[in-house]
Amino acid sequence: MTKPVFRFAPSPNGRLHLGHAYSALLNDALARRYDGRFLLRIEDIDITRCRPEYERAIVEDLEWLGLDWEKPVRRQSEHFADYHAAFQNLKGRGLVYPCFCSRKEIADNVRFLETHYMESNESWRIDPDGAHLYPGTCKSLLPRDAELRIEAGEPHTWRIDMQAVQKLLPGPHRFTRFTLDGEEQIVEADPWRWGDAVILRKDVPTSYHLSVVVDDALQGVTHVVRGQDLEAATDLHVLLQKLLGLPTPLYHHHGLILDPGGDKLAKSRKSEALHELRERGITAAEVRQRLGFQPTPST
Repeated sequence: MTKPVFRFAPSPNGRLHLGHAYSALLNDALARRYDGRFLLRIEDIDITRCRPEYERAIVEDLEWLGLDWEKPVRRQSEHFADYHAAFQNLKGRGLVYPCFCSRKEIADNVRFLETHYMESNESWRIDPDGAHLYPGTCKSLLPRDAELRIEAGEPHTWRIDMQAVQKLLPGPHRFTRFTLDGEEQIVEADPWRWGDAVILRKDVPTSYHLSVVVDDALQGVTHVVRGQDLEAATDLHVLLQKLLGLPTPLYHHHGLILDPGGDKLAKSRKSEALHELRERGITAAEVRQRLGFQPTPST
């Protein structure tokens, strides 16, 4: 029987904090519990923000916590060809379209629609990330007009055409959620709430959503364990897996580590990093105990 495969997949755009430590330790603990494999993946598609020194710091922090993982480590920046092939699969079936809208233009279009076409008690729907659903402004562009704008070097993203996808795969789309006690539950996904989500960004030739489902499949990941802040993304990932003929792992979305104000820890908020805890004399064993794990890894 194939061993279960778990992974911890941080982005090297800052230093790890306690929230990252919890997720990494949980994946490692579950891999040990189920006699599985534990992988480290470096999600560095954002080549403008990700830095080699942060990747080295990730390794240093994880080793300090007592973790070990299979080598070699997969770095997303070395596998853009894999994501391009997946994108071409979608494009070849007419399931994506180019979008030339800036964020300001999208906001202006949404305001126009709300002002002229919606009742006073209505508002444009919001996606799980808190952004307005894309109103489809570029979907009506003639293919040749879009090609000319691309050839002219005009910045653009590529969006998934949910209307076309829904005709092809109306659903229902389901995945299995598992608890830390080993119980499993079939969950119905709702990918449509994402609207025409971005599949290729303007600044990099992929997106988090596309790269993560491709990586999980290529690495044989069977159990995806990540924070509740990514739970909604699973709906879109399940749909992409169906479209690309990829297996759907089991999912567990763990609780988040919060700061004293009740907000989740985040690099953008300058949450205290693991290396800062080290500098204050806090040991790895103390961090592990604080997060609910044994002071040393169990074998």
